[in-house]
Amino acid sequence: MKSRSTCFALTLTAFVALPLAGMLASNSARAEDPHDTQALVQALSKSKLTLLDGIRQAEKGHGAAISAKFELEDGKLSLSVYTAEKGLSVPAEENVLEELSGSPEQPKWEPKVEVFKDVPHVARSAEQLTLMSVGHSSLADTVARAQKGQAGKVLSVTPVVKNHKPMAEIQMANKGKVTKLLRPL
Repeated sequence: MKSRSTCFALTLTAFVALPLAGMLASNSARAEDPHDTQALVQALSKSKLTLLDGIRQAEKGHGAAISAKFELEDGKLSLSVYTAEKGLSVPAEENVLEELSGSPEQPKWEPKVEVFKDVPHVARSAEQLTLMSVGHSSLADTVARAQKGQAGKVLSVTPVVKNHKPMAEIQMANKGKVTKLLRPL
Protein backbone atom coordinates (compact mmCIF):
# COMPACT_ATOMS: atom_id res chain seq x y z
CA MET A 1 0.00 0.00 0.00
CA LYS A 2 1.37 3.39 -0.91
CA SER A 3 1.71 6.06 1.71
CA ARG A 4 -0.98 8.73 1.80
CA SER A 5 1.48 11.49 0.81
CA THR A 6 2.76 9.47 -2.18
CA CYS A 7 -0.80 8.89 -3.40
CA PHE A 8 -1.59 12.58 -2.93
CA ALA A 9 1.54 13.58 -4.84
CA LEU A 10 0.62 11.23 -7.69
CA THR A 11 -2.93 12.58 -7.78
CA LEU A 12 -1.73 16.19 -7.63
CA THR A 13 0.78 15.54 -10.39
CA ALA A 14 -1.87 14.02 -12.66
CA PHE A 15 -4.36 16.81 -11.90
CA VAL A 16 -1.85 19.57 -12.66
CA ALA A 17 0.13 17.89 -15.44
CA LEU A 18 -2.66 16.52 -17.66
CA PRO A 19 -4.11 19.90 -18.68
CA LEU A 20 -0.61 21.00 -19.60
CA ALA A 21 0.24 17.92 -21.67
CA GLY A 22 -0.40 19.59 -25.02
CA MET A 23 1.66 22.63 -24.14
CA LEU A 24 4.56 20.57 -22.74
CA ALA A 25 4.51 18.25 -25.74
CA SER A 26 4.79 21.19 -28.12
CA ASN A 27 7.77 22.52 -26.11
CA SER A 28 9.46 19.13 -26.39
CA ALA A 29 8.88 18.98 -30.11
CA ARG A 30 10.62 22.31 -30.54
CA ALA A 31 13.52 21.18 -28.36
CA GLU A 32 14.06 18.22 -30.69
CA ASP A 33 14.44 20.30 -33.84
CA PRO A 34 17.38 18.65 -35.69
CA HIS A 35 19.04 22.04 -36.31
CA ASP A 36 18.83 22.98 -32.62
CA THR A 37 20.05 19.54 -31.56
CA GLN A 38 23.04 19.73 -33.91
CA ALA A 39 23.94 23.20 -32.60
CA LEU A 40 23.73 21.86 -29.04
CA VAL A 41 25.96 18.88 -29.86
CA GLN A 42 28.55 21.21 -31.39
CA ALA A 43 28.43 23.59 -28.41
CA LEU A 44 28.87 20.67 -25.98
CA SER A 45 32.57 20.52 -26.86
CA LYS A 46 32.98 23.84 -24.98
CA SER A 47 31.78 22.34 -21.69
CA LYS A 48 34.34 21.83 -18.94
CA LEU A 49 31.80 19.73 -17.01
CA THR A 50 29.84 16.58 -17.64
CA LEU A 51 26.16 16.32 -16.85
CA LEU A 52 27.12 14.05 -13.95
CA ASP A 53 29.45 16.77 -12.57
CA GLY A 54 26.55 19.23 -12.60
CA ILE A 55 24.19 16.78 -10.91
CA ARG A 56 26.68 16.01 -8.16
CA GLN A 57 27.42 19.69 -7.53
CA ALA A 58 23.72 20.60 -7.47
CA GLU A 59 22.96 17.84 -4.97
CA LYS A 60 25.59 19.10 -2.52
CA GLY A 61 23.53 22.09 -1.45
CA HIS A 62 20.17 21.83 -3.15
CA GLY A 63 18.70 18.42 -2.41
CA ALA A 64 17.97 15.55 -4.77
CA ALA A 65 18.43 16.02 -8.51
CA ILE A 66 15.27 15.12 -10.44
CA SER A 67 16.37 15.94 -14.02
CA ALA A 68 19.27 17.56 -15.84
CA LYS A 69 20.17 18.77 -19.31
CA PHE A 70 22.51 20.76 -21.46
CA GLU A 71 20.68 23.33 -23.56
CA LEU A 72 21.24 26.44 -25.62
CA GLU A 73 19.94 29.67 -24.12
CA ASP A 74 20.24 32.67 -26.41
CA GLY A 75 22.78 30.70 -28.45
CA LYS A 76 24.99 29.94 -25.43
CA LEU A 77 25.60 26.59 -23.78
CA SER A 78 23.90 26.16 -20.41
CA LEU A 79 23.80 23.33 -17.88
CA SER A 80 20.50 23.00 -16.01
CA VAL A 81 19.69 20.72 -13.06
CA TYR A 82 16.24 20.52 -11.46
CA THR A 83 16.25 19.66 -7.76
CA ALA A 84 13.88 18.91 -4.92
CA GLU A 85 15.53 20.77 -2.06
CA LYS A 86 13.92 18.76 0.77
CA GLY A 87 14.61 15.40 -0.86
CA LEU A 88 12.60 12.70 -2.59
CA SER A 89 10.52 11.67 0.40
CA VAL A 90 8.89 15.10 0.79
CA PRO A 91 5.85 15.62 -1.49
CA ALA A 92 5.94 18.37 -4.11
CA GLU A 93 3.46 20.62 -2.31
CA GLU A 94 5.75 20.66 0.76
CA ASN A 95 9.05 20.76 -1.14
CA VAL A 96 11.10 23.46 -2.83
CA LEU A 97 11.38 22.70 -6.54
CA GLU A 98 14.12 24.65 -8.26
CA GLU A 99 16.46 24.91 -11.20
CA LEU A 100 20.17 25.55 -11.05
CA SER A 101 21.44 26.82 -14.40
CA GLY A 102 24.57 28.42 -15.72
CA SER A 103 27.43 28.19 -18.16
CA PRO A 104 29.47 24.97 -18.00
CA GLU A 105 32.25 26.56 -20.04
CA GLN A 106 34.29 27.54 -16.98
CA PRO A 107 36.12 25.06 -14.72
CA LYS A 108 33.83 26.09 -11.84
CA TRP A 109 30.09 25.96 -12.48
CA GLU A 110 28.35 28.88 -10.76
CA PRO A 111 24.66 28.39 -11.47
CA LYS A 112 21.82 30.78 -10.73
CA VAL A 113 19.02 29.30 -8.65
CA GLU A 114 15.36 29.78 -9.57
CA VAL A 115 12.61 28.47 -7.30
CA PHE A 116 9.71 27.40 -9.48
CA LYS A 117 6.43 29.24 -9.05
CA ASP A 118 4.88 29.01 -12.53
CA VAL A 119 2.47 26.18 -13.27
CA PRO A 120 4.38 24.49 -16.15
CA HIS A 121 7.64 24.22 -14.18
CA VAL A 122 5.92 23.18 -10.95
CA ALA A 123 3.88 20.53 -12.80
CA ARG A 124 6.90 19.13 -14.64
CA SER A 125 9.05 19.14 -11.50
CA ALA A 126 6.30 17.54 -9.39
CA GLU A 127 6.00 14.74 -11.94
CA GLN A 128 9.78 14.24 -11.99
CA LEU A 129 9.93 14.26 -8.18
CA THR A 130 7.20 11.62 -8.02
CA LEU A 131 8.93 9.37 -10.56
CA MET A 132 12.30 9.68 -8.81
CA SER A 133 10.67 8.92 -5.45
CA VAL A 134 9.19 5.63 -6.67
CA GLY A 135 12.36 4.60 -8.52
CA HIS A 136 15.22 2.66 -7.01
CA SER A 137 18.16 4.69 -8.31
CA SER A 138 19.39 8.26 -7.97
CA LEU A 139 19.74 10.45 -11.05
CA ALA A 140 23.54 10.51 -10.57
CA ASP A 141 23.72 6.69 -10.43
CA THR A 142 21.53 6.39 -13.53
CA VAL A 143 23.74 8.78 -15.50
CA ALA A 144 26.93 7.09 -14.27
CA ARG A 145 25.65 3.69 -15.49
CA ALA A 146 24.72 5.18 -18.87
CA GLN A 147 28.18 6.72 -19.25
CA LYS A 148 29.84 3.38 -18.50
CA GLY A 149 27.70 1.42 -20.94
CA GLN A 150 27.53 3.83 -23.88
CA ALA A 151 30.07 5.85 -25.85
CA GLY A 152 29.60 9.61 -25.96
CA LYS A 153 28.43 12.37 -23.65
CA VAL A 154 25.13 12.56 -21.81
CA LEU A 155 23.06 15.54 -23.02
CA SER A 156 20.05 15.08 -20.79
CA VAL A 157 18.29 12.80 -18.35
CA THR A 158 14.57 13.03 -17.67
CA PRO A 159 12.32 10.74 -15.61
CA VAL A 160 9.43 9.36 -17.69
CA VAL A 161 6.78 6.64 -17.40
CA LYS A 162 7.10 3.70 -19.81
CA ASN A 163 4.94 0.59 -19.46
CA HIS A 164 3.73 1.81 -16.06
CA LYS A 165 7.29 1.96 -14.69
CA PRO A 166 9.57 4.89 -13.78
CA MET A 167 12.32 5.14 -16.37
CA ALA A 168 15.06 7.60 -17.26
CA GLU A 169 15.12 8.90 -20.81
CA ILE A 170 18.76 9.67 -21.53
CA GLN A 171 20.02 11.50 -24.60
CA MET A 172 23.60 10.69 -25.58
CA ALA A 173 25.72 12.56 -28.12
CA ASN A 174 28.42 10.62 -29.94
CA LYS A 175 30.22 11.60 -33.14
CA GLY A 176 27.61 14.24 -33.99
CA LYS A 177 24.63 11.92 -33.52
CA VAL A 178 22.13 11.88 -30.67
CA THR A 179 20.56 8.66 -29.44
CA LYS A 180 17.88 8.14 -26.80
CA LEU A 181 18.17 5.43 -24.20
CA LEU A 182 15.65 4.23 -21.65
CA ARG A 183 17.00 2.97 -18.34
CA PRO A 184 15.13 1.88 -15.21
CA LEU A 185 15.19 4.27 -12.30
